[in-house]
Amino acid sequence: MLKKILVANRGEIACRVLRTCKRLGIATVAVYSDADAGAPHVAMADEAVRIGPPPVKDSYLVVHAIVEAARATGADGIHPGYGLLSENEAFAEAVLEAGVTFIGPPPAVLHVFGDKILAREQARGADVFPPPGTGGPVDPADLESAQRAAESIGFPLLVKAAGGGGGIGMQIVAEPGKLARALTACSDRGRAAFGDPRVYMERYIERPRHIEVQVLCDGKGGAVALGERECSAQRRHQKIVEETPSPAAFFEGEAGEARRRSLHESALRVVTSAGYVGAGTVEFVAAESGELFFLEVNARLQVEHCVTEMCTGLDLVEHQIRIASGEPLAPEVRDHAYRGHAIEARLYAEDPAKKFAPQPGRIAALRWPAAGDDLRIETGVAEGLEVTPFYDPLLAKIVAHGPTRGDAIARLDRALAETTIELTGPAGPAATNLAFLRRILADADFRGGQYDTRFAEALAAGKKAG
Repeated sequence: MLKKILVANRGEIACRVLRTCKRLGIATVAVYSDADAGAPHVAMADEAVRIGPPPVKDSYLVVHAIVEAARATGADGIHPGYGLLSENEAFAEAVLEAGVTFIGPPPAVLHVFGDKILAREQARGADVFPPPGTGGPVDPADLESAQRAAESIGFPLLVKAAGGGGGIGMQIVAEPGKLARALTACSDRGRAAFGDPRVYMERYIERPRHIEVQVLCDGKGGAVALGERECSAQRRHQKIVEETPSPAAFFEGEAGEARRRSLHESALRVVTSAGYVGAGTVEFVAAESGELFFLEVNARLQVEHCVTEMCTGLDLVEHQIRIASGEPLAPEVRDHAYRGHAIEARLYAEDPAKKFAPQPGRIAALRWPAAGDDLRIETGVAEGLEVTPFYDPLLAKIVAHGPTRGDAIARLDRALAETTIELTGPAGPAATNLAFLRRILADADFRGGQYDTRFAEALAAGKKAG
């Protein structure tokens, strides 16, 4: 077992990882920027190292600063959390070259799944198929070839950045006349965000649902799928409410259970074919008919991993650490059982009435409901701290469990009702999405499990489809 772990992240995920390390008796090191000097994750760790000024490019994305912090403190493992450097091949290589264990997949795996074009090829090789699309990158300057490819795919279609994630560098193109602008825009966004201007095209799935499978692989032949998560409540292609199991009608009955098993098997074929090690998520897009297409692999712990933990009783961070320490999958992982239903809401400092614009400000008041076996509060903020414009405005994940989906939704709604948060921005009170999350839970289509990735934005805009 690793003896000292540096957590190369911030906010709620840093606190989440530190909590498991403390339970396991593992010494911990936090890293922080000047903006996070007073943050909870810094206080939670046994040691803390400053790595730079507030902007992420000068702190949390500086590979040599984080590796040097591990060397200086004697950390023998680095947990990257999610986002930031968690799927960065060069970071993983630098960690290993420093003689430190990277708690995540090998660099070669990060290389494959960090490139969406390579990831699609990997999936096809495992007989798991993405939506019909281009086999390789499309040159925005060669519009004639791009138009021919688009016509063979059919409209509407999606243009996607090859190195993209989080909806960055992705556009729906409804008609041929809008293709040129989309190709150029997505290429430019990919270059700016990921240093990769390549783009590709794929068919747009109408009324899409976003469904993903949690996997754990030990690199010794052990691999399990820990159920699927429904992640279709999104804004700006980013999730805000997640649940497990999926309530989609196409998973009902005997045929639905067969489809679910096939989905889990497909996810395992993709990751095992690439030599995957650790925790990961295989993402799929589902058509209204229940036809499922491969999207990508998130080669890290997901934000929404907590709902899987609530239904399996497993601590996924613990098993990441055990796998990275060279242990095979534990018996409780191999023989896991699913219990009840879990649902998570992401509380953000953002204004749904203003297209979910971030709302930086000071947390003037903060009160959480009491946590318990059926409720988790995952947060990295505290009263009196600033929500700065430098980072994602996630305030907390509130996660509820119940014997049934209805019970879980009711428990989450009660928890949201008992939550108090007041933000003061530069010009007065700042907004959060707290009330909007309750609107989602109260919506008849959501309660009926009849929602797709367009649902949340349409609800916020007052023009919900259906």
